[in-house]
Amino acid sequence: MPDKRWKSLLRPTVSQLVVAVLIGGLAFSMTVQIRDDDTDDYSGVRGDDLVELLKSLDAANERLSTQTEELTATRNGLLDRTQRSEQAEKQAKLRAEQLAILAGTSGATGPGVEVVVNDPNKDVDASQLLDAIESLRDAGAEAIAINGVARVIAQSYFLDDDDEIRVDGREIKRPYRIEAIGDSSTLAGAVRFPGGLIDRISTRGGTAIVTEKDKVTITALADIKSPEYARPSS
Repeated sequence: MPDKRWKSLLRPTVSQLVVAVLIGGLAFSMTVQIRDDDTDDYSGVRGDDLVELLKSLDAANERLSTQTEELTATRNGLLDRTQRSEQAEKQAKLRAEQLAILAGTSGATGPGVEVVVNDPNKDVDASQLLDAIESLRDAGAEAIAINGVARVIAQSYFLDDDDEIRVDGREIKRPYRIEAIGDSSTLAGAVRFPGGLIDRISTRGGTAIVTEKDKVTITALADIKSPEYARPSS
């Protein structure tokens, strides 16, 4: 009797089998669901759709790359134009300063010479003084002043007035002190060479002494007359 009872307990009933099948099916479905949740969202997309999606992504990347290149080129162009504009502005400013020096409307400083002409007999006239200025100009003088008051420019004129000399209407007292900015050795050579300024002044009973300087400062400005008839062209 006891063996039969144990055998009956160990033998599964129909209801137990049904419950086991249901439990197994539930476990299988839960496993499949978990696996589905872990897969990529594109797992259910068809192959053709995936191909089209990849093409769209490639096209979008290409457009973004093109736009990036265009923006980079635009930025570089703006920077280049800005740099060119700044450079042009600097060049224009420098050119304006140079023209102002040549026109005598701006002071100037730089290496050059000082030439002192002594004329005790008052025999040096306007033409000799102009010759001295021209010799310095020919030697490359960029700015010239006499006695610190008369700025000599291309339009300057020299006149004899009794025993005195006038430069652009200004009376120049003796001794004449000429300051010139340029290459000091070249300017000094133009004064010292045989038959030059020193020799010409000595024939008139005067002396001319030239001194090379590392720095000459000219503050005298030229008188600029406004044109009476001329106007800037449009």
